[in-house]
Amino acid sequence: MPSKASPKKSLLKIDLQYASPSIEAALNTAASATLIKKWVRSAIHCGGLLTLRFVNASEGKKLNLAFRKKDYATNVLTFPYEHSKDILVADIVFCLPVMQKEAKEQTKPLKTHLAHLVIHGCLHAQAYDHANQKDAEKMEALEVKILKKIGFTNPYLA
Repeated sequence: MPSKASPKKSLLKIDLQYASPSIEAALNTAASATLIKKWVRSAIHCGGLLTLRFVNASEGKKLNLAFRKKDYATNVLTFPYEHSKDILVADIVFCLPVMQKEAKEQTKPLKTHLAHLVIHGCLHAQAYDHANQKDAEKMEALEVKILKKIGFTNPYLA
């Protein structure tokens, strides 16, 4: 009797990029590349290619202006190119200085804020959004669930 081979699960390739050695060094004090990739895999359960790029305020502002017509750096920008149940291809850009400022203002460790924004960006790459209240509640609930699974508390609690 022939055996039923299980379908081969597509691999998710995660590429981390840093705009400069100083951004890489600052980020590594909060979380290793291995840990960041683990967080990504907790939010994405398909194959594909995901590039996470960590940038300075200048590059973050330039990208936000070019793609969203907003003349300031924002914490995370997500560029989804392909998404299905089996494949995801996207770029996610994180502005480290903005994330550091937000973490300080929210009196939380950068690692905690980074984990939240990695999950947030990954969900955006999978077509989750928070443009209206219903979608925001759905996305936030999923963020909280994933963050709890990887050892973080609800980022929306005061």
